[in-house]
Amino acid sequence: MLEKFLKKCDFESLDDFKRNYKVIVPEVFNFAYDVVDEWARIAPDKPALLWTNEEGVKRQFTFKDMKEYSDQTASFFQSVGIGRGDKVMLILKRHHQFWFSILALHKLGAVAIPATHLLTEKDIVYRCNAAKIKAIVSVGDPIVISHIERALPLSPSVECLISTGPEVPAGWYDFDKGIASADKFKRPETVNSNEDLSLLYFTSGTTGEPKMVAHDFLYPLGHIITGKYWHNLDESSLHLTVADTGWGKAVWGKLYGQWFSGANVFVYDFEKFNAQHLLGQMEKYKVTSFCAPPTIYRFMILEDLSKFNLSSLRYCTTAGEAMNPSVFERWRELTGLDIKEGFGQTETTLTVGTFPWMESKPGSMGIPSPEYDIDLINAEGESCRPGEEGEIVIYTDRRRPLGLFREYLYDEALTREAHSKGVYRTGDVATRDEDGYYWFVGRADDVIKSSGYRIGPFEVENSLMSHPAVVECAITGVPDPVRGQIVKATVVLADDWKEKIGDELVKTLQNHVKKTTAPYKYPRVIEFVDELPKTISGKIRRVEIRAKHPSSDRAHAC
Repeated sequence: MLEKFLKKCDFESLDDFKRNYKVIVPEVFNFAYDVVDEWARIAPDKPALLWTNEEGVKRQFTFKDMKEYSDQTASFFQSVGIGRGDKVMLILKRHHQFWFSILALHKLGAVAIPATHLLTEKDIVYRCNAAKIKAIVSVGDPIVISHIERALPLSPSVECLISTGPEVPAGWYDFDKGIASADKFKRPETVNSNEDLSLLYFTSGTTGEPKMVAHDFLYPLGHIITGKYWHNLDESSLHLTVADTGWGKAVWGKLYGQWFSGANVFVYDFEKFNAQHLLGQMEKYKVTSFCAPPTIYRFMILEDLSKFNLSSLRYCTTAGEAMNPSVFERWRELTGLDIKEGFGQTETTLTVGTFPWMESKPGSMGIPSPEYDIDLINAEGESCRPGEEGEIVIYTDRRRPLGLFREYLYDEALTREAHSKGVYRTGDVATRDEDGYYWFVGRADDVIKSSGYRIGPFEVENSLMSHPAVVECAITGVPDPVRGQIVKATVVLADDWKEKIGDELVKTLQNHVKKTTAPYKYPRVIEFVDELPKTISGKIRRVEIRAKHPSSDRAHAC
């Protein structure tokens, strides 16, 4: 399959990969027809999606199945008035209907808008009006249904509601009945151009209202690198990415790059994360490749991994937030496997990664993907020296990389602010070492300025995370009349440390930071909390922590 899209598929070294990776872009590309249906033609019985849930129900879908179900779904969608350019929100958790639906929308030239089931009525109203959403396909969960129905009076663009059950309210279409009775699918005469909008994400930003990140039909081609050369997948792989289908990470790890590579995608459909249950599924189904945010790894290493047979596991990756070196080292100690870190945004595909030919450096994101022309620039716009902090930028003056977003939909000013004059500014700060490895510092807005020093929150978080008392933490800057800002740590403690909260534990953690990083970076304020505030995609909301300071009687300052 990859031979259709790459001038060279197998590389002997990192240098070979960087010099010779090149995608062959078709005149018109549609992932559903050109990849999924093509697999169904050449290898109809090839496993595509292995789905299971908490009740133990198991379904193995082949590529032939995926073609047939997506055809039926596309025909059903046509019958209710969905066509080219229409915007359809998908609130489908990890249910297998998500894959049927997103492929069907691709086949119709419509626009898929994946969304999380955690959206409130207000969130739904905002999205429907901002994007002019025509239809919503949702799980039949009573809470989700109620939020949608309460949002409808304020969402005039919505014409069609579809439920996958079990609840199918009056006025809603029944998804399963609809695809079962659908006519034979007739491919539209004109489906899409490469420049057409195919995928829209509302970023769960740490500040402000979500932005609408618009991707075109070429976006999946940018994920060839994600699946084949970062996840290191092949046709024998059973790959698990932990992500709800409402997150951008789902198409990173559960769809595009994986099926380009011919891998079998493993989906564990659960409501609430439980490390033991997830490890049990990985053992039971013999998962070979695993990708999860750092938070998942942090909870997994707290389990007794000797109770689980993970001998099938060959490759591990992480993205979403920076990986703490202490977590990396402990995972390697327990499993013998490195965690290959990667970096990207909702606006991009994988932009920086640790690839198979590379030595892993704990805490480093890796090196730029050959698909992107990346640099670090300082405040003067100059390329940074090794060790100097700068903003990660992507140059687009020579060519537009596959996978880079088209625009922030309906917001030309915001698009120009982020991407103009041949430069896309990511807003993320990093350093680069002598070997060209990138090291995450933080969002530009999160860098702390204290007594003339610039302090990256991630370095302090790494230091705290290496103490056994700390399960999770977030570093923020809070105002100080003398220093401008001081460092605050918001900490989630391990269970056996919670009874020790007090000044002595605070001093212990502060001294630990002083010893493991520069002394001026230690947190002068430490607050203990039961959990960190996070976005709906799982990222820490530092803006919320800053807004609440001092937030409780569990904050200690000295």
